[in-house]
Amino acid sequence: MVKVLKSTILDAPIDAVWDVLRDFNGHDRWHPAVADSEIERGRASDIVGCIRKFHLQDGSLLREQLMTLSDIDAAYSYCLLDTPVPLFNYVSHVRLFPVTDGDRTFWQWEGSFSTPAGEESQLQKLVGSDIYEAGFEAIRSHMGVAA
Repeated sequence: MVKVLKSTILDAPIDAVWDVLRDFNGHDRWHPAVADSEIERGRASDIVGCIRKFHLQDGSLLREQLMTLSDIDAAYSYCLLDTPVPLFNYVSHVRLFPVTDGDRTFWQWEGSFSTPAGEESQLQKLVGSDIYEAGFEAIRSHMGVAA
């Protein structure tokens, strides 16, 4: 299994960050890689088991399922159901923690997956940089907080 763990600190209160990230179908409004998104079957985006279907900017179609959601922990987990990228058994966890020094937020985003032999490094970089780190910067921009 390949594991990716990225984290950052945002100069924003945890409640404000959670308000944005909690919407499992809201990533098309802030992540630069996502062109559009919808929850299948008209379900709410905070119902465990809901599936978001979305397109990347290059037109690729992906589907992900919400596995857990906790307002108490400011956390959720999801898995990848369909993707043109060879990320197999992909599971990701997003978790926020309050940083009491300055009313900031610590954001941890991690994932694990298997992939064909020889593609581990390339896909680890893709997930870590193009998804997680790009997401950190996009949230900063979306929320208007400094890096």
